[in-house]
Amino acid sequence: MTSASRVAGNGAGRLSTGVTGLDAVLREGLIPGRAYLVRGGPGTGKTTLGLNFLTAGRNEGRSLLVTLSQTESQVRENAAAVGIDIGGVEVLDLAPTEEAFTEVDTYDIFSPGDVERKPITQRIMQTIDRLKPERACVDSVTLLRYLSPDAHQFRRQTMALARYLTGQGATVLFTSEASPEAPDDDVQFLCDGVINLEDSQNGRTISVSKFRGSDFLEGAHSLRIARGGVRVANRLPPVAHQREVAFESLASGIPELDEHLRGGIERGTVTIITGPSGAGKTSLGLQFMKEAAGRGERSVVYSFEENRSTIVQRCAAINIPIAAMTKTGKLSIVETEPLQYTPDEFALQVRQEVEDRDAKIVMLDSILGYQLSLRNRDLERHLHGLCRYLRNMGITTILINEVEAITGDFLVTEHRISHLADTVIFLRYLELDGEIRRAIGVLKKRTGSFDKSLRELEITRYGIKVGAPLTALRGILSGSPVSDAAPRTPPTGQ
Repeated sequence: MTSASRVAGNGAGRLSTGVTGLDAVLREGLIPGRAYLVRGGPGTGKTTLGLNFLTAGRNEGRSLLVTLSQTESQVRENAAAVGIDIGGVEVLDLAPTEEAFTEVDTYDIFSPGDVERKPITQRIMQTIDRLKPERACVDSVTLLRYLSPDAHQFRRQTMALARYLTGQGATVLFTSEASPEAPDDDVQFLCDGVINLEDSQNGRTISVSKFRGSDFLEGAHSLRIARGGVRVANRLPPVAHQREVAFESLASGIPELDEHLRGGIERGTVTIITGPSGAGKTSLGLQFMKEAAGRGERSVVYSFEENRSTIVQRCAAINIPIAAMTKTGKLSIVETEPLQYTPDEFALQVRQEVEDRDAKIVMLDSILGYQLSLRNRDLERHLHGLCRYLRNMGITTILINEVEAITGDFLVTEHRISHLADTVIFLRYLELDGEIRRAIGVLKKRTGSFDKSLRELEITRYGIKVGAPLTALRGILSGSPVSDAAPRTPPTGQ
C-alpha cells in the first residue's frame, strides 16, 4: 500500500478518496473493504469522483472501473478532458453496443447461481478473479435496476456483487442516478456509506448521510469540478482548531488612537471598523497592518471591491508603504471576486493563509463583498464560523463594514453582526464650519476599557491623524454638531 492511497493521522489505515476535502469530511478517508454509494442527478460529478478514487491507488496497479453506460473510449476521453490520468485503471466496458439495438436478447444480470451461465456475468467475475482489485467502481448501479426483472432480484444482485468484491479485498464505490422515478433507498440500505452530490442554484455541494463505523463532518460542503477532477472545500469546523496565544495589545501606531483604545486592539480578537464610503475604514485597518509589519508579522487583506494597484496608490499617498510591505512578504493583498467562490472555498483560502503562511492579521474588505459570495446563504452563520475559527487560532480579524447613510441617524451595521465583534470602531462624517469633517469613536471593547469621547480624524499625506476629544461639540452622531456653547432649543410647550 502506497502512502498516497492511505491517509495517516486520526484515520490511520483509511483509504483516501483521492479528494483531500472529502477525506476531511470522512475523518481521513474511507474504511477499507467496504461498499459505498455515490448518488446524485445527471452531471453532478459521480463518475469524476469515482475516477479520483480509482486513480488515488494507481501505483497499486489494481483499480477496476465497471462501466455500464459509457464505453471505455468515452470514459478515457472524458477523464483526459478534466486532467485525470486513468492509465493505471482497468476498464471493464459493459455498455450496450450498437448491435444491441437490433438484438432481442434480454440481460438477466446476475444471481450467484447464474454465474457460469451468463456471459456478461462471467466477464465481471473473471475480471475480479484475475485482477483482485483493491479499488473498484461500478458506474452506475442504476443500470442494473433497469436490467433486473424486479426490485427483489435487483437487491439480491447488488448485494451479491458488493459481497463478492469486498470478499476479494476491494473497497467499492457504486454510483447511482438518484431520482423520484428510480429511487435508490434499497442501495443506500445495503451500502456502508452514502455520499450525496447535488447541483442547485447555490452551486454544487457534497454531503455524507451515512458512514458505518465512523463519524463524519455533517452538512453540505462545496464541490467544484476542475482540472484534476473533483475538489471539495469542506465546511469550516471552528472548534476543531485551537492555538494558545498570549494576550497582548496591538498598537495602531497612531498615539491618540492607541490612547483612545487603551493600548490598541487585542491579538486574537475581532474588530469591526464601520462607517460610510470614503471615511477611511480600509486605511485605518491597513494602519494596524503597517505596525504588524514593523514587528515582523505577516498580514493578509481580502479585497472584494478594490484592485491591488488602487490600494497601493491610495496608501502611498497617506504614508502607508503597502508596496514595500508586499515586496518583503509582510502583506498579501488578495483580490477576491465574490461570485467566484463559495463561503467554504473562501474559508479554505483563509485557512491556507493562516496555517500554511502564518498570517497573524486577516482583514475582509468588506462585509458587503463577502456577502455576495454567499448567494442568499445566511451571512451571520458563515461569518460567525469564520471569525470563530480565526479567534481560536489567535488571529486578529478586522472586518470593514460600510453603512449607506452619510450623515443622520447613527447606525453601526446594516447586517446585524456587531455582536460578533470584540471591538467596534466607528467613523462618521460631520459638517462643521461649512466643511465636511470626519470623527472617530469606539462603541465597545470587550477586552478592556476605552475612551468614550469622540475625536476628529484626518487623513493626510503624512498619514492618519487623530485629534483631541471633541468636547466642545454635541450632536456629532447626528452628523450636524453644534457648539456646546450654543443655546439649547427648549422643548415644545416650555
